[in-house]
Amino acid sequence: MGLTLESVYLLLFIATLVAIVAQRVRIPYTVGLVIAGIVVSFLPFTPKIELSKDLIFTVLLPPLIFEATLFIRWRELTRNLPVILVFATVGVILSAALTSAGMVYLAGWTWQAAALFGILIAATDPVSVIAAFREAGVHGRLRLLVEAESLFNDAVAAVGFTAVIAFVSGEGISMQATLLNASWSVFGGLLIGALCAGIALLLTSTTDNHLIELALSTVVAYGSFLIAEDFHASGVLSTLTVGILVGNFGLPRAYSDKGRAFIMDFWEFMAFIANSIIFFLIGVREANQNLLNSILVIAIAVIVVTIGRAAAIYPLSLLFSKSKLKIERNHQHILFWGGLRGALALALALGLPPDIEYREQIITAAFGVVAFSIFVQGLTMTPLLRRLGEIRAEKVGTETGKQVDT
Repeated sequence: MGLTLESVYLLLFIATLVAIVAQRVRIPYTVGLVIAGIVVSFLPFTPKIELSKDLIFTVLLPPLIFEATLFIRWRELTRNLPVILVFATVGVILSAALTSAGMVYLAGWTWQAAALFGILIAATDPVSVIAAFREAGVHGRLRLLVEAESLFNDAVAAVGFTAVIAFVSGEGISMQATLLNASWSVFGGLLIGALCAGIALLLTSTTDNHLIELALSTVVAYGSFLIAEDFHASGVLSTLTVGILVGNFGLPRAYSDKGRAFIMDFWEFMAFIANSIIFFLIGVREANQNLLNSILVIAIAVIVVTIGRAAAIYPLSLLFSKSKLKIERNHQHILFWGGLRGALALALALGLPPDIEYREQIITAAFGVVAFSIFVQGLTMTPLLRRLGEIRAEKVGTETGKQVDT
């Protein structure tokens, strides 16, 4: 069943209660939502919404990506772009390769199944990462690196996943064709996003009506994603491009003062709603996934994914150790442990064709790794940040990005 007004109202009410309770008991809001989803799943009035790839990709992911990129500053992004791109490309490949090998030799999977799992679980999820770091009150270069890396390697993993699916499905696509498709997915996404942003900014400059400005931002946030996907390009990269361009060249210049504040508050609220739905439904699905029956495979998956993340962070950080882009050791630890998995991995896993070998095992392992990310990494992230001196006081907040000192 899809989203209905009744289910959205109920989810919003639950999310509000969870936000209040999470703030009181000092746990991450996202963890509280997953727990609420697990509890409510056993009650008769559980919202009948199926967590699916289409729901995540076409409804919930665009506003989250757009809102996150609105606040990424162009100068800081371009200054750190070499680091971000290395982590988002080479890092994803390293992580996927090590994870795949581990699932073959330790879990006994086929190389095809292991490769699919490796690439879909390699990318850190922007939904989980951005929510966790905003709740913890992280700012500065560390937050930029973590958020931007998660956004960019999100797109890389999605492109890689499509390529691996083509091989595993036996579609007979050559390596050259695969590389061409991947290249178009990346550059096509960037191009479509830039064109959509340009059109939106041009139209915005002709009005000072904040409602029209908001309507245009909504159209371009969703439209850029859907248009790119229709042309087999990366919707994630397209919306990411739009968000960066609108945030850096639209909000400061093309938008009216009232429209600027209105749009930032609106998209903050949209991100709150999307995050609430995603993490609540993850909890509902986790409760019905029978993870205990596959505890050995999940344990292996968690171990190899963690090792893969370490290999993607520590060795690659050495590449910049003698440059102005040097990454502090404490920041490396946080980048490693902050590599949370979430909605993106589940969307890709749930979108696997029915005839894929080991499909159910891949989905179960993905849910197991996501559960580890939410409950273990999510609950220990703030203590780690405090121990490493990145935050001075305990902060509890919501995904909206506002923290409350306690």
